[in-house]
Amino acid sequence: MLRRALFAAVALLAAASAHAQAQAQSGKTLKVVMQSDLKIIDPVWTTAYIVRNHGYLIYDTLFALDAKLEPQPQMVESWTVSDDQLTWTFKLREGLKWHDGQPVTTADVLPSIKRFTDKDTLGGLLGKQTREMKALDDRTFQIVLKKPYGMMLKTLAKPSSIPPFIMPRRIAETPVTQQISDTTGSGPFIFKKDEWKPGEKVVYLRNPDYKPRAEPPSGLAGGKVAKVDRVEWVSIPDTQTAINALQQGEIDMIEQPSHDLLPVIEKDRNVEIVIPDQLGSTYILRFNWKQPPFNDVRYRRAAMMAFNQKDFLQAVIGDPRYYKVCKAMFGCGTPLENAAGTEGILESHFEESKKILKEAGYDGTPIVLLQSTDLAVLTNLAPVAKTLLERGGFKVDMQSMDWQTLVARRAKKVPVAEGGWNIAMTAAAAVLLIDPVNNHYAEASGDRAQFGWPLDEEIERLRLAFVGEGDAKKQFEIAEQVQKRILDGGVTVPLGQFLQPMARRKGVTGNIESPITVFWNVEKK
Repeated sequence: MLRRALFAAVALLAAASAHAQAQAQSGKTLKVVMQSDLKIIDPVWTTAYIVRNHGYLIYDTLFALDAKLEPQPQMVESWTVSDDQLTWTFKLREGLKWHDGQPVTTADVLPSIKRFTDKDTLGGLLGKQTREMKALDDRTFQIVLKKPYGMMLKTLAKPSSIPPFIMPRRIAETPVTQQISDTTGSGPFIFKKDEWKPGEKVVYLRNPDYKPRAEPPSGLAGGKVAKVDRVEWVSIPDTQTAINALQQGEIDMIEQPSHDLLPVIEKDRNVEIVIPDQLGSTYILRFNWKQPPFNDVRYRRAAMMAFNQKDFLQAVIGDPRYYKVCKAMFGCGTPLENAAGTEGILESHFEESKKILKEAGYDGTPIVLLQSTDLAVLTNLAPVAKTLLERGGFKVDMQSMDWQTLVARRAKKVPVAEGGWNIAMTAAAAVLLIDPVNNHYAEASGDRAQFGWPLDEEIERLRLAFVGEGDAKKQFEIAEQVQKRILDGGVTVPLGQFLQPMARRKGVTGNIESPITVFWNVEKK
């Protein structure tokens, strides 16, 4: 009897302690300096990662990739596939709610999928294979295909750049050419639009009605448990100032500290460096195919002759521990790594570049090169490109702006004289580039493609063939063909791989190992 009473007392104390910890946790604010300021809030309209990260806070997805990059159900409870592989039937989890308290139904899901397939590269392939989508009831819907599509779950679990976020019907029916303004979602956090001050801060509150899955978090899958009540993205454009704020405890985390300042952080015992994305990212350069001179393949080839990867990597990353020279379009260390089309390019053959320009009749018109000034991991790319292009015979007009302005600018297809551009650069998570269909910089469908809008019908034919091919050896051969055409035609220029560390106060824990920065499971003690 005494023993039972003692156990009961211990259990009561444990429960009280857990309750006290929960109360202590309640009300805590996580202050983070993100990679750039948030000025666009539609994660389908743009591929900018800051907007995608915003999306993961407030929206949910039907499926998500786990730590092993396998698709797992998220909003979906169960699904079946017909024997002929043409009819996929999905059932939503019970109890899903929008931030305004209304239930999530299939009437919301179908237009959300449609908006995704209208915009995204991989989604577009699903769209081409879809005969119809229909709701069977409020929680059950079907996707009926024209022919089998083996990447269904991986498509619905696509993590970036445009994830298939589920939105309320009234929002999801917004054309992809028009930005949404209503940010009602069903995710673990709620966007406080009334506290959003571009250039100053972005605020998210824990969603008390969110119903996490029971599984532990793994990658982007599993239970999304919000462990802080408030997340603030604080705008501090100057990296040194941000690091000072981190060391003084004024902020809790810097998503992407400048690599050249990492040694300063390493010496601070109250701050630690972590690398949530062990696969890293790839630098990407894109030509504008709609405007001269890069509407001519000879000029794209001349530029590629002038570039070399190490100059870019050394100027931006600096520390060889964090970068790797890699010409492979689908990444180094990945199953589809290959050398097709890489011979002779990206080695700074300046005389060859000048020769090509002379033969093409280059008239000396300056190339408009866009530079991001507020994103440390991108800022030094454009100056290096300018130097190498000029040594290769081009004249260059480097135009500097903050990242969100650049994102809006690169979406314009107008002539250079009217605010257009010739070259823009970015970085992409390597996990998103590992094959011809997931890699949205492999798409060459013209106006549907990513900024630059390359058009190559043979690449598109090969990408479709990759989807339908079940033999791994033949898939590799297709990947080689795709890479060769990409590099030969200047569809995309890979500029090397790098790792991006995160810096955080030692009282902050729980960051998920993922190529995307998310804030569920993060605790602040």
